[in-house]
Amino acid sequence: MNPIPWGAVYAGGVQLGAYALERTGEAERERLLRDCSTNVDNLAAGRWGTLLSSALVVEEPMPLPYALLLVAVLGYAEYAYGAWWTAAVFLFGHAAATLLVYGALRGTADRRTRRAVDVGTSYGFNTVLGALTSALPRGAVRTAARVGLLALAAAPVVRRGRTFTDAGHLAALGVGIGVSLALDCLSGAKHQKIT
Repeated sequence: MNPIPWGAVYAGGVQLGAYALERTGEAERERLLRDCSTNVDNLAAGRWGTLLSSALVVEEPMPLPYALLLVAVLGYAEYAYGAWWTAAVFLFGHAAATLLVYGALRGTADRRTRRAVDVGTSYGFNTVLGALTSALPRGAVRTAARVGLLALAAAPVVRRGRTFTDAGHLAALGVGIGVSLALDCLSGAKHQKIT
């Protein structure tokens, strides 16, 4: 087992960065957030580095319950599958969900949506959470967890006032559950289980 809790290091670094960002001037803060954002305008202009930078920045400090949940999910993923696997799934899901949202918005979004700040940890978090369903006991428990998580993520998408971020969360969770289904096929019962 890795002695360094990389999920906690990541979450702590993002949180400290958010506190530091709060202390910068408004114009500098806005510029930094826009430079790191995976909004439609940035991606359409070929700023693909934002696929990484957007996962390292949040608009404001994360609420404590969310930060603790992020650390718990990443920590268990590291325990069950390792730090490299966790980082790969997190970044893959973050990028995949972002690109799915970008593809959907590219030709239809209004100017405000095209320039919206789109940064944060939530797409990666949702992907890792979905992928961890493969660590649950096979059968009804695993299926119920997958269906329940998808239903929770779909609820904001079907209501009025939804945002592209709501769709991104659902896409990220779907990517994570896809990873978990692949794990089911590839590894059978040989990986860590939640007991």
